[in-house]
Amino acid sequence: MDVFKSFIRSNVCLANCTRLGVGGTVEYFAVPESESQLLALLESCRRKNVSARVIGSGANVLVSDKGVAGVVISLSQPAFCRIELNKSGEPLITAGAGVKLVQLITDAVAAGFGGIEGLIGIPGTIGGVLCDNAGTSNDNIGQWVESVRVANFDGTISNLSKNEITFGYRSSSLDTGVILSATFRLEFDDIKELSKRMQKFWIVRKSQQPFSQIPAVMAFNSTKTGTSASDLIEQVSLKGTQIGKAIISEHNPSFIVVEQNDNKNDNNDTRGVVDDVKRLIQLVQERILEKTDIELEPSLRIW
Repeated sequence: MDVFKSFIRSNVCLANCTRLGVGGTVEYFAVPESESQLLALLESCRRKNVSARVIGSGANVLVSDKGVAGVVISLSQPAFCRIELNKSGEPLITAGAGVKLVQLITDAVAAGFGGIEGLIGIPGTIGGVLCDNAGTSNDNIGQWVESVRVANFDGTISNLSKNEITFGYRSSSLDTGVILSATFRLEFDDIKELSKRMQKFWIVRKSQQPFSQIPAVMAFNSTKTGTSASDLIEQVSLKGTQIGKAIISEHNPSFIVVEQNDNKNDNNDTRGVVDDVKRLIQLVQERILEKTDIELEPSLRIW
């Protein structure tokens, strides 16, 4: 990897790249500054049989304390964080993979483009939310996609139209490459009305989440039939359950929070927390399957 030393480091701890702030190191951590650097890296990884994956905001990633092999790529540089409005008069907006979803939504609303304001408050970058087809019970990001640019692992780029992409429940066919950017076809609407709706959705979503200063992640998806994960967890009396430092949130059982030390002068020892989270997820899944015959899927990607 010496040829990429201008934007790659070795043995980097990924804890600071995740929402929970836990996890081990990665063999190589790359922050390319251009598409050409990214494409060269991907092609090199393919030739040398080195695994490569992308991390965005780390909102849905759980990294093993043992660390991960290969390359983890962050598309946080300006080349991957641009937002452009279509100049042809159509309600089209293009966002780089590193753009945070909240920024895309606020820029769209400011331009009078509606449709995605209901997704405000969902964490993640465009690349991540597209791979997972993030959304609510009534809406998802995939339904607004016009096209997606993807870097393939052979160093080429594909421009995929919406008809070439499959979006499922919290899944998509976009995880076979690295998303570079996406264009969304939205709907013209009144800016003031859009702003009011966005603020309303924001308040509701934030009220459903644990306090922002506590490390927390949404650990479970609702079922494909729409049954709420939090309702199922309450039904089997696991709300507030704790294993080690991992706790099922009392505020919203879909979330797992990490216990913090009361003494602010002590550094939080996060060793073992990843295993605590895994064990808690397994307990919830087993109990719900036993009591309701429903297989609850975790929303976390476990590396």
